[in-house]
Amino acid sequence: MLPLSIQELTSQVEVPFGIGAIATRDSLISSETCEELFTPDAPHISLSLGGVEIIGNGSGSHHELRKLHHRIDLIRGATAKAGGVYLYANQQGCDGGRLYYDGCALIVVNGHIVAQGSQFSVTDVEVVTAVVDLDDVRSYRGACSSRSEQASSPSERALPHVNVNFRVCPPTSTTAFLAPSPRVDFKFHAPEEEIALGPACWMWDYLRRSKAKGFFLPLSGGADSASVACIVGVMCHLATAAGNAGDVQVQKDILYLLGKDANAAYAPLTPQELASHVLHTTYMGTENSSLATETRAKTLAAEIGNYHLTVKIDAMVSAVVSTFALLVGKTPRFGVHGGTASEDLALQNIQARLRMVMAYLLAQLLPWVRSKTGFLLVLGSANVDEALRGYMTKYDCSSADLNPIGAVSKTDLKRLLVYAAKKYNYPTLATVVAAPPTAELRPMASGADEEHSQVDEEDMGMTYEELGWFGRLRKIDRCGPLWMFRKLSHVWTQLTPTEIATKVKRFFFYYGINRHKMTTLTPSYHAENYSPDDNRFDLRPFLYNSSWSRQFKSIDTMASAMDAHKAKTD
Repeated sequence: MLPLSIQELTSQVEVPFGIGAIATRDSLISSETCEELFTPDAPHISLSLGGVEIIGNGSGSHHELRKLHHRIDLIRGATAKAGGVYLYANQQGCDGGRLYYDGCALIVVNGHIVAQGSQFSVTDVEVVTAVVDLDDVRSYRGACSSRSEQASSPSERALPHVNVNFRVCPPTSTTAFLAPSPRVDFKFHAPEEEIALGPACWMWDYLRRSKAKGFFLPLSGGADSASVACIVGVMCHLATAAGNAGDVQVQKDILYLLGKDANAAYAPLTPQELASHVLHTTYMGTENSSLATETRAKTLAAEIGNYHLTVKIDAMVSAVVSTFALLVGKTPRFGVHGGTASEDLALQNIQARLRMVMAYLLAQLLPWVRSKTGFLLVLGSANVDEALRGYMTKYDCSSADLNPIGAVSKTDLKRLLVYAAKKYNYPTLATVVAAPPTAELRPMASGADEEHSQVDEEDMGMTYEELGWFGRLRKIDRCGPLWMFRKLSHVWTQLTPTEIATKVKRFFFYYGINRHKMTTLTPSYHAENYSPDDNRFDLRPFLYNSSWSRQFKSIDTMASAMDAHKAKTD
């Protein structure tokens, strides 16, 4: 029963509710929802057998790396198996959360794509059209006798129809001049392109809807912060391309970021010119920092075109350490100077946390320094592997307003840097990839103009490639310690079972003691299924028994047996 207000407007009292079809004078039309497309018993099969020729899907399918391949396979498979026209219109843009909806509207006929929209775009509206011949659908279905037999089942004829008195096809006299749209080769983006474009579009939506005037990023000269700076640079490329091409809404958004009136005349500008207004970076070095990272940060900022500063924060660090010493009467020392592990870690963490304090101060006051108004959003740059391992200081530069790479692996980020170095003419990114990942929080063992001797993978006790395996097996394959060990023993054949056991136990120990860090993780762009963000995709306890006594004992027993068996067979 319709509400009275609707009844008065339409003179209609009631409507059918549930799965059905609209019967026009020349076709049968229905729809399925986003999630239904991914289910085992998807409605498009029964709809097709019930005679529906055109199926629509107003989808809300969020982006994940490499997910579009699965989406396309399902849509093409649906129409290849059952015949028909599939109209797929996906939401596009940031919906106010961690997810980005990547568009890519499609029109598919009998398993073949005849029209494709863009997957990543800063425009609000995109229209995709094609000319299709419904006789092609009828011929395709009629050629499959087994399908016709299933369609004749009484249960398939039970699909309710709503009859409407209009045609979806033009008159016969007109169709003679209309050629069906040809098949098109589908355009897939490589993962590194997806990492560049998806977070860039997500940040553009967030920036314009939040009414901020730009971003602030602590730029260390390492791969993670360089990736974030690169993505903002890509955002500037996308926005200026759309604005210069005449997109009125994008032009208004750019004028706002430039501090101009929305009705002012728009003048085309370069990505570097836009970056000089919206991206602010600062290299916050200490006596433990190297000249190599400082130089990379400065050079990359120049290539992107953003506003960049360099500052030494040793005075801040000394002030905090001196205050602590005054309070307790003891001064902590680094390990290389004779200090304990606790002293060494505390001195590293205070540097990292002071960078966060400085970052928020700069984000609040840099617009004022530049005689502008408004505020800046602080960007974080912790990757998914470090979050999973807990290799980050709580409330350091990983704590921010947004993190575009928080669900992206280090391996994929390196691919992004190699790709963007050529695609967007940021050659410094190639030198960033070649440099060893380092936190630069301990005193250097070599000269200040060389690469730092503190290497992330040595500190963590595991490689980023290994962390990628741990992340996928833990989340996607739902492995605990024992099952992960069993799976990896068949993959890492170059290692002994005992060596694999040691690595698995080390990972789960640090995962357990650091899980609490996920509760305060900066909101990040959702890009991977194995993201440890416990806001939605990884709802786990944040207090574990990190000894994992039963599981680790089982691993040791199994590893010993496997080693003994291997020794006998060798």
